[in-house]
Amino acid sequence: MSHNTTAVDDPRQIKRALIDASAGAISGAVSRTVTSPLDVIKIRFQVQLEPTTSWSVVRGNLSGASKYTGMVQATKDIFREEGFRGFWRGNVPALLMVMPYTSIQFTVLHKLKSFASGSTKTEDHIHLSPYLSFVSGALAGCAATLGSYPFDLLRTILASQGEPKVLFALTYVYPTMRSAFVDIFQSRGVRGLYNGLTPTLVEIVPYAGLQFGTYDMFKRWMMDWNRYMLSSKDPINVDTNVSSFQLFVCGLGAGTSAKLVCHPLDVVKKRFQIEGLQRHPRYGARLEQRAYRNMLDGLKQILMSEGWHGLYKGIVPSTVKAAPAGAVTFVAYEFTSDWLESISW
Repeated sequence: MSHNTTAVDDPRQIKRALIDASAGAISGAVSRTVTSPLDVIKIRFQVQLEPTTSWSVVRGNLSGASKYTGMVQATKDIFREEGFRGFWRGNVPALLMVMPYTSIQFTVLHKLKSFASGSTKTEDHIHLSPYLSFVSGALAGCAATLGSYPFDLLRTILASQGEPKVLFALTYVYPTMRSAFVDIFQSRGVRGLYNGLTPTLVEIVPYAGLQFGTYDMFKRWMMDWNRYMLSSKDPINVDTNVSSFQLFVCGLGAGTSAKLVCHPLDVVKKRFQIEGLQRHPRYGARLEQRAYRNMLDGLKQILMSEGWHGLYKGIVPSTVKAAPAGAVTFVAYEFTSDWLESISW
């Protein structure tokens, strides 16, 4: 069913864009805040050059003392040294990043799906092919990344550096988001705020594409299952039969599958973001400025010096985080979107 855009539709499209942007921002903020502790642990693993598993230490694959060797150990260490607040380190720039990110992502996604399906109605978008869902999600992810990347960089730096303390006669790690922004901008310019953008864009294409593509696919399966189980005679309204728990399961599967495939690219991205960062020696070796020439060189060097385990550092907290993050994001978005639509005029 095609939908021709007319002047009458403009207010509806503006309203729909505002709903998508608002629902995206709220769902992103809720998801990021809930999963921040897992994200902090994941980042600490990803930027640690030393082995992150006790198994690697036993094998003798050790270049220095490892700060974090397991998820439980890392949790205890962070809590003991930095307190409860340590698990939300960098959450302000994370929120400043994720709110515009999810706003742009869901707004662009709706526009692309409307264009691909020929309809602005959300219920018509579920019938798009997996290929179109993948492409729409990938392009929406790229647009959102470009619009929010500096906050992602600041988030990684603040979450990775540990407790901000003066390092004797040397320098100090960044105590606030503002100090990090000013120092990076003064020392590296605007390009410094986009350090690691290339591997991020390379990562976001398959990640966002898989996340939204598989979510739509899982949701269609749930609708078919409900239709089969309930023998519905009204296929137009079958979408209303998808429960909040089923949406949660769809988001769970979508977030997990996307993260498992794209994790090595996320590790390289994090390494680029913390190049040259001053760190307290107790957090392990420091990654020198321009340690990697490009993304492929980063993958190669990590593989050679740290093995396959290096490319999957932080995979446990990352996967544990990706599942609820994806689920919470999609459920919060759908509920917020429906609520905003019901109260708008």
